[in-house]
Amino acid sequence: MLLLDAGERDARPFRRQAVQGFWYGLLTQGAVLYWMVIALWHFTRLSGLGYAATILILATYHAVLFGLTGEVVRRTRLPLVVVFPVFWVALEWWVGHQGDIAFPWLGLGTSLTGYPTLVQIADVIGARGITALLVVANVLLATAWLDRARPRAALRLVGVGLGVLAALAYGTWRMRTTIVRPVGTLALIQPNVGYEDKWESDRAQEIFDDLLRLSREAVAADDPKMILWPEAAVPRYFPFRPWEAAISAFARATHTPLLVGGLDSEVFGTGPNDYKNWNAAFVFDTTGSRAPYPVYHKRYLVPITERVPFVNPDWFHLPFFGGFERGPLGSVYDVGPGRFGVLICYESAFEGLSRHYRALGADYIANITNDAWFGETAAPRQHLAHLVMRAIENRVGIARPANTGITGFVDPLGRVDARTRLGERAFVLGTVKTTDVHTLYTRLGDWVGMLSLVGTGALLVALFMRRRP
Repeated sequence: MLLLDAGERDARPFRRQAVQGFWYGLLTQGAVLYWMVIALWHFTRLSGLGYAATILILATYHAVLFGLTGEVVRRTRLPLVVVFPVFWVALEWWVGHQGDIAFPWLGLGTSLTGYPTLVQIADVIGARGITALLVVANVLLATAWLDRARPRAALRLVGVGLGVLAALAYGTWRMRTTIVRPVGTLALIQPNVGYEDKWESDRAQEIFDDLLRLSREAVAADDPKMILWPEAAVPRYFPFRPWEAAISAFARATHTPLLVGGLDSEVFGTGPNDYKNWNAAFVFDTTGSRAPYPVYHKRYLVPITERVPFVNPDWFHLPFFGGFERGPLGSVYDVGPGRFGVLICYESAFEGLSRHYRALGADYIANITNDAWFGETAAPRQHLAHLVMRAIENRVGIARPANTGITGFVDPLGRVDARTRLGERAFVLGTVKTTDVHTLYTRLGDWVGMLSLVGTGALLVALFMRRRP
């Protein structure tokens, strides 16, 4: 807001505001996503280029956001408190809907999930609704500072204060009155395996045996109703190893169903490229069978490492370089103590998939993830923040086994329980919870995001109908 105001006094305000928006986007997104260099370094030494490309694209988007906001305000005389939130939310929506390069990581609203009472209203307006309110509040605070010598500045401060109090009052009411009920006890396995270890042939059996060992310890400790392994927990490709028979025997012997993360593959010919690969999750019931349950194939793939954007994945049958196929929308599994849907890794950032499962009747959501490549950065905590928002939006519990952490449970009020530390070998026993509430957000979806698109269209029409002053 302060940058936009400074740009208005320039001889060429559109250019000045666009440039300021670019630098704002470059610095803020660069700071939030710094971990990308560390994460991608394990796969390619060109990780710096991927990081640079990402933040340059996001910085360009912010240049358009700032420049267009200033131009619309100048031509239409509409207040900034109306224009800026509409464009900001529309940009956030666009970042999450760019096809192969969609990357809706830590939007403005999601950044507030450390204060769950304040964001309980997400069950009505979703994460993008929280973003809109946050932008409105910041515009009012900034304009109050700029107009601090005038009486109306105090009115804006009062408006922001009342808004915060209203959000807190709603959140407190929701947290006191929402009835949360247990679904069942789950065991979440955190094996703490290094990012390259599963690809070392001499360690494959050792890693698999340790997963079974942790699972046995969990069964002996508290007889869980289901065991969840993290993303890609079993080494190498699931169909070409003897893992299925061993997992089936374990489930049958302990009468405990399992959700197992692994890599799926299908060979359909004799040629060197006649196969397809998926990042997947496999479900076993108490009899050790997985025949009735479809394999879940990850739908939202990480750009570059899982799918090279906008090209045929069959061209890139290389480890960690774009060789995965995209799966369909997942179904709900009725196994163990309740019905659940599966998210793999950063699918937690895509709000529509969690809502899809809840609308199908899921009692809870299982988010299996790896996170080994993040290291000791802020990324694991940023990753977990998305689940807090998904839980509140749909009033659904979430169980999250992570290879290296953070493993834990999120209840329907966004509270994180039984969380582990990063980099420890452990199993977590806990009760996943749910509600019987079907929220307005679950029924309507991202209606604030849709309204922002309509509002953006209306503002652009108004812009071109006005002559340049």
